[in-house]
Order: sequence, then structure tokens, then C-alpha cells
Amino acid sequence: MAKIHPLATVHPNAKLGENVEVGPYAYIEEFVEIGDGCKILPHATIFNYVKMGKDCTVFPGAVIGAIPQDLKFDGEVTYVEIGDRVNIRECATINRGTKASGKGVTKVGSDTLLMSYTHVAHDCCVGNHCILVSYVGIAGETEVADWAILGGGTVAHQFSKIGTHAMVGGGSKINKDVPPYALCGRDPLVFAGVNIVGLRRRGFTGDQIRTIKDIYDLIYYSGMNVSDALDRVEAGFPESPERDTILNFIRGSKRGIVKGNSIGSKGDLE
Repeated sequence: MAKIHPLATVHPNAKLGENVEVGPYAYIEEFVEIGDGCKILPHATIFNYVKMGKDCTVFPGAVIGAIPQDLKFDGEVTYVEIGDRVNIRECATINRGTKASGKGVTKVGSDTLLMSYTHVAHDCCVGNHCILVSYVGIAGETEVADWAILGGGTVAHQFSKIGTHAMVGGGSKINKDVPPYALCGRDPLVFAGVNIVGLRRRGFTGDQIRTIKDIYDLIYYSGMNVSDALDRVEAGFPESPERDTILNFIRGSKRGIVKGNSIGSKGDLE
């Protein structure tokens, strides 16, 4: 049974799971589903068409499910879907999707942390185990793959893609796709090497990390164009999840990937 503070406003048709806690002055509308064990802290707001998994925490001032800040939105029913064990910190915002995008849903995966004042715009897809540090803003239809980390104050152009296990330094402006396993920084944003520390923490072996590094050395520092470099990677490296993840991401990129470091030799930013 849910524990609802008498000063909270919860629509009687909202579906609250077992052991959900709703604090004073929290606001929950009718078409909302909240999974078992969630905590909706004081002054948090959850608008219609939000579905939240288990054991999530929504901190004061956060707003989930507000209509998108998109002029194409025409009042249609669209959604926000949030996984399990997601922490949504103070004053973070997650907007609903739009039908114009062809998606109609904004998604945040499980075990993800959205720090204070982060903004997830319409039709974005944030994966599992991601961290968006305070003041990150990702524009509509941005995709953030599993385990990616975006440093504080980073902003992403609409339709951008950030690959799995990538890390972007704080205050960055993402206007090209960030490839998997990459460490990126500077202004304008450039490839700064492989996210070695992050990969080690997540159990990647030395051989896996070395393979990833060798692949990116070929892509960024061989002097070949990206298409030729990818062909060389496919021909020269044995099939592996890491190789195929990199190839599929870059070949599928419509915006193109971030450029390499133009200041000096490889490793200058590592």
C-alpha cells in the first residue's frame, strides 16, 4: 500500500505500487503508473502519461511528463517511460514525446542518474547506467547509450547520439555524434582518446581496451578518411562486440562523428 502525505495531491486513478511514498505538496496526475518502492519527495511533479519502474526516487522540484517544448506538438497523447532504480534529482525535467518524431515517447533506462537541473527533451532515449551531471541539457531526439556519462553543463544538439561507455567532459557542446568508448573534450568538441578508466571500472580486459584503442588510432590518426578507415578496421581486426559496436555506430551516424584532436599527435588529450 502506498504512503501518501495528506498535503500531497494524487489523482485517485493514478496507479501507485506497493510501498510507494509520496511527500507533502507532491503532485501526481491521473494517467500515471509508479512502480513498487518509489519515493516521490516533496514538491515533485508528475504529469499525465508517465510510467515509472521500481525503486526510483524523484527529488523536490523535479518535473516529469510536462508537454514537450516543441512547436510541432499538437496536444496528442504521448509518453514518458522510466526504468527501475532511477534517481531524478532536484529540478530535473523530462518532457513527453511528440508524434511528429514518429516515436511519441521519451525514455530513461534503469539505474540511471539525472543530477540536478538536467533536462531530457522530447523523444530522447537515455540508456541504462547513464549519468547526466548537473545542468546537462539534451535536445529533442538525442540518444544516450548505456553507461555513457555527460559532464556538468554539457549541451547536446537535437538528433545527437552518444555511444555506449563514452564520456564527455563538462561544459561541452555536442553537435556531432560521440562514438562508443570515447573520451571527448575541448571546445569545439574533439576525440580525446579512449575512456580507459571507465572501461576498467566496468570490467573490460586489457586486451579489449587495447583493441578499442588500436581501432580508434586507425580511424583518427591513420590519415585515411572515415569510410576507408572503417573498411580497414573490418578487414584487419577479428570480429568482436567492441569492433562491431564501433563499426555499426559510425556507419549509422547521420550527423558524423566528432573530429580528432587537431592540435598535436595522438594521446595529447589522454
